[in-house]
Amino acid sequence: MSRQLLAMALAPLLGLFILGIGNGFLATLITLRLDAAGASAPTIGWVSSAYFIGLAIGAVLNDRLLLRIGHIRAYAGFASLVAVTVLLAGLWLDPYWWFVLRLIGGWATVGVYLVIESWLLTAADPGVRGRLLAMYMIALYGAGVLGQLLLGVAEGSGVQAPFMIVGLLASLSVLPMAVIPRVSPLIEHAEPLPPLRLIRMTPTGVMGCFGSGIAVAAIYALLPLYLQRSGLSVERIGAMMAVVVLGGMLLQYPIGRWSDRHDRQLVLILIGVACLALSLGAVSLAEQPLWLAALLFLLGGGVFALYPVAVSHAADRAPAGALVRMSQGLLLINALGSVVSPPLITSVIAGTGDAGLFGSLAGVGAFLALFFSWRRSRRPAPTPMAPFTPNPPQTVVGAELNVTEALVQGAIEHEHIEDLSGVVPDVPVAEPDSDAVADLEAEAAGKVSRVSHADSE
Repeated sequence: MSRQLLAMALAPLLGLFILGIGNGFLATLITLRLDAAGASAPTIGWVSSAYFIGLAIGAVLNDRLLLRIGHIRAYAGFASLVAVTVLLAGLWLDPYWWFVLRLIGGWATVGVYLVIESWLLTAADPGVRGRLLAMYMIALYGAGVLGQLLLGVAEGSGVQAPFMIVGLLASLSVLPMAVIPRVSPLIEHAEPLPPLRLIRMTPTGVMGCFGSGIAVAAIYALLPLYLQRSGLSVERIGAMMAVVVLGGMLLQYPIGRWSDRHDRQLVLILIGVACLALSLGAVSLAEQPLWLAALLFLLGGGVFALYPVAVSHAADRAPAGALVRMSQGLLLINALGSVVSPPLITSVIAGTGDAGLFGSLAGVGAFLALFFSWRRSRRPAPTPMAPFTPNPPQTVVGAELNVTEALVQGAIEHEHIEDLSGVVPDVPVAEPDSDAVADLEAEAAGKVSRVSHADSE
């Protein structure tokens, strides 16, 4: 990676890291404050869900705004709006007011992610994008861990101090982006595949992304509620949440590489079984903090790895022309799971008690394991051909720009086997003749050339 490219990537990554520290404990803070104020579990669930609704809306619409006003002005506007919503939340503690603010905050936050992802992924050749994406993930998860650890310090400074700190960090994150040279990477807007067509193409990928949205949203929004009602202090809650995020950061890549070398459906089945076992273990070991921390570390690793493995599996099956739209559709499916998760699981908690959180996560793991097993029996997975990348489920542009040459070539080579409109029976396929192979290779070269040309622009 050249020094010039590293210098260009440093400012967006620094801005992301600064903003991510505040966002790292904001969701936990909102949950703890509402519970301390006597709000019911379903109310907490709906306020938490508002943030994910904003993420879903922003993931679809914010790229159009970015194309109109440019990257630096868009980042400044989105980050400022994040700061305003957080500071206003610190002035009045009202669930209805916080629902609106969290909705706007989610829309603005995904706009920040959109600017940074598009900036990074269009700043370099495809050969170094994987390393840039890895740096993005490290900054994102590293900020989340640090933010959770700072939760106790901020909480001990006063009632409004944590909100002031998050607002300050959001405003401060504008500075690195404001001092870099004004360059405007190009983003093209593409609509996702219709849901029914996406389900026909990759039911395993759709269900994996939906289940990932449910599980991740439950951990971020409702695990702090469970820990607080278990009698832990705010400092201990922040430490436990940091352990979960750290598990997601450290275990995601090994699990993904494992899926590159084995049947991805089998890996997804094992992730579902692991989530089931770890969730049940967390209920039985809730009174033993060290054991609970170890289980949460492993649970975070499994839950955070579910989305990228499911996306990689879907990419193995998708024709080349549908890769971008498929990735965007899966992102929106993931966002939908995040939206329905807090209200649904808090209803379970209200009826069964606080242990209903881990019971719900165990149920999600069991359902996913059974569904993946059924799909594997009906249609065995192909040999993994789309290299695993740790895709963050944040914006549509990350999936759109992370279409590598190897992924495109691999999908084209299998295009004569996989039909976008339906499921192909598991029967032997004859080898194509040399003319057909030559045509496919020429088509692949043309598509890859167009991708490279768009990147250079």
